[in-house]
Amino acid sequence: MSEPHGGQFALLAQRRFAPFFWTQFLGAANDNLFKFAFTVLVTYQLQLSWLPPAQAGLVIGALFILPFVLFSATSGQLADKHDKTRLIRFIKTLEIAIMALAAWGFFASQVPVLLACVFLLGLHSTLFGPVKYAYLPQQLNERELTGGNGMVEMGTFVAILLGNVAGGLLIATPEVGAQHVAIACFALALLGRLTAQAIPPCPATDPDLVVNWNPVSETWRNLRLAHGQLAVFRSLLGISWMWFFGAVFLANFPAFAKEVLHGNEQVASLLLVVFSVGIGTGSLLCELLSRRHVEIGLVPLGAIGMSVFAIDLYFASRGLPPVAAALSLGEFMAQAAHWRVLADLCLLALFAGLYSVPMYALIQLRAQPTHRARIIAANNILNALFMIASSLLAGALLGAALTIPELFLAVGLANAVVAFYIFMLVPEYLLRFVAFIASRLIYRFKISGDEHIPTQGAALLVCNHVSFVDAVLLMAASPRPIRFLMDHRIFRIPILGWLFRLAKAIPVAPQKDDPATYEQAFEQARAVLDDGELLCIFPEGGITRDGSLQPFKGGVMKILEGRDVPVVPLALQNLWGSFFSRVEQGEAMVRPFRRGFYSRVGLVAGTPLAAREVSPEGLRERVGALLGPRTPDSAQA
Repeated sequence: MSEPHGGQFALLAQRRFAPFFWTQFLGAANDNLFKFAFTVLVTYQLQLSWLPPAQAGLVIGALFILPFVLFSATSGQLADKHDKTRLIRFIKTLEIAIMALAAWGFFASQVPVLLACVFLLGLHSTLFGPVKYAYLPQQLNERELTGGNGMVEMGTFVAILLGNVAGGLLIATPEVGAQHVAIACFALALLGRLTAQAIPPCPATDPDLVVNWNPVSETWRNLRLAHGQLAVFRSLLGISWMWFFGAVFLANFPAFAKEVLHGNEQVASLLLVVFSVGIGTGSLLCELLSRRHVEIGLVPLGAIGMSVFAIDLYFASRGLPPVAAALSLGEFMAQAAHWRVLADLCLLALFAGLYSVPMYALIQLRAQPTHRARIIAANNILNALFMIASSLLAGALLGAALTIPELFLAVGLANAVVAFYIFMLVPEYLLRFVAFIASRLIYRFKISGDEHIPTQGAALLVCNHVSFVDAVLLMAASPRPIRFLMDHRIFRIPILGWLFRLAKAIPVAPQKDDPATYEQAFEQARAVLDDGELLCIFPEGGITRDGSLQPFKGGVMKILEGRDVPVVPLALQNLWGSFFSRVEQGEAMVRPFRRGFYSRVGLVAGTPLAAREVSPEGLRERVGALLGPRTPDSAQA
């Protein structure tokens, strides 16, 4: 697997990503072109007593979602058992057959046939979903995963938008609209099969898997597997909630445009365009903001933005004066009040992109490879169930006399409650958010050599200790959670103490003061390594009081007893003299504006050492060398 060069857009020039991207792009566009054109056909052009226009959209949506509930568990097993590239090619061949049947349905105006094709397209998407998200972590490394997911999410929403627009334009062609839709759908299916042919091999992760054809028991088993990793399981729920949240807005755009904004069909289409642009922009921003790592600190930021702009959308859209006739697109855009509505929608969607992409990347990175596709399949089932629940609840609230802006307000407030609940259940999200804020807004934090911090397996991180926020900055540098061995006195500091307890930091006291706490701390530290996690120790034993690198104590050797794990030397630079360092005659946090806001600090990670090569003196030399001769932290080292 090659190292990333040039960011996420550079992936479009690489065979391991580009054919896959265009295959999924064409599939999403085709699904939406077909569904929207069919919905317009039965709503405006065909008069069917057994399928009234008011029910057509609901029936088509339900038929498309139903296979996700019925067959996701099976599709996840197939994606783990078989080569994913061969499976993708089979699925795209199936799409050609479905679109050939749909073409006949359009030419002959056979609505029952077209309804069957909606179900079959839902099956096609059900089969493709687990393959799509399980393919990426096999082809992309950790530094590419966020960018790759961002590109896929952006591409999907652009494809949905283009598919809806194309479907509406083609079906509106007088007399021959249905035929044009049939030709377009079949052509897109053929093109998707051609791009699939260029996807490189992607071997099975569990070829000996015996498929369980019972979807209920298999789904339950997959959810239990995911539950074994709480961060993964809560991410499944978090993504499903995002679909619940988004479905409320997407389903109500036509009514919102007509009844609240007093606009015509073009205004309803504009809302979809703005929402899609927001999602795509947020998805692409993830790589930039995450510095090309899986940064789940973006998830709380996304949740906050989703709630803020959903609530503001309520205030922006209530009380708009009625008009005599529906506003055209130009008339709508001419009113300044409508720009606030569009800004709220765009920013709401942008933050939804920041919320969802890191969650998908986290699942792909941390789920066990042998059943990654099955966990994603379970997520697809949850997504479908949450979207169904969203439709039912939104319908009930609107039926209880809530206005659409009030519905948006209710969902925005509910999002804040749900997000807070998730972040309290899995503190890692909140911790990463604090680290994200500290490393992007309080400091200008530059990381060098971060490829030396392992993305899998146990490792002991050894770092100099300059300030009270050293651990927070180290959290920001690592794509994985870090457990810290820390002086027990730091837990008494307001806010920071609570934060470190939330991070499950291990308090250690001097052996002469509290032998029991001392031994218990090292026992817990060794257990962290035995569990395959990252452990960090500050071997100076305390925060430096004069900026110099202090002698390293023997705790490192005590932790490593009988354990062959890599030891990674780390050096924090330029923190001495900052507000959180002991620069004021051994005291910290005395002068709030010392060294200025947003000052430059850094972290350098060195080449890992084998445990057998480690000694306290040797590690001190390594860290001192990483600090370099020109940094204040090493001036007296």
